[in-house]
Amino acid sequence: MAETATPANPETLRAARRSPASHLAPTFESGSVAGTVALKEIPFQTMVGIRVDRNSDAGARLASVTGGLPAACGDISGGERATTLWLGPEEFLVVAPESAHDSLGGDLVRALVEALGDDPGQVVDLSANRTTFELSGIRARDVLEKGCSLDLHPRAFRTGTALATEIGNIPAMLFKTGEDSFRIFPRASFADFLGRWLLDGMREYASPEVP
Repeated sequence: MAETATPANPETLRAARRSPASHLAPTFESGSVAGTVALKEIPFQTMVGIRVDRNSDAGARLASVTGGLPAACGDISGGERATTLWLGPEEFLVVAPESAHDSLGGDLVRALVEALGDDPGQVVDLSANRTTFELSGIRARDVLEKGCSLDLHPRAFRTGTALATEIGNIPAMLFKTGEDSFRIFPRASFADFLGRWLLDGMREYASPEVP
């Protein structure tokens, strides 16, 4: 007789997980300078990749779950449940708090799969594929400009814009969340390298002599 697997307890899952940059957390804290530049990891966010024609019936159903699908490069959309980044004309990345993941009592992935139904498209759980860094402070843009080819001037890269780019030669999504704050989404395998690269870029601003 076949045995039925018992679902893992959400608290057990939380205790067992290790984020891609968890070992750098103390270094992030010590390398940050209050009011100047700060770096931290926001681990375990729920991330779901979507491929769909946003103008189709399936696109409309998926948009009702996410709070909208962006219409153009650089755009984001969303509501209380999730934020959705534009990756391509028919490709999007949905980002939500970790509590939204089905394994922790949420239902975001299931809701998106059900919204797509049997229509053409794709819904893939990518939560383990990337981590999230938050870089903030008045020197955050200066750090990024050391190795990012995007024009990050506020008139060119406005708050609420997200673009695919390279930072320190590492592919990542860059999302400007505020006047002096950015979220960076590198793939998990590059988290250690990019985290150390950002720390190195912050080093000159750790000196009290820097205005």
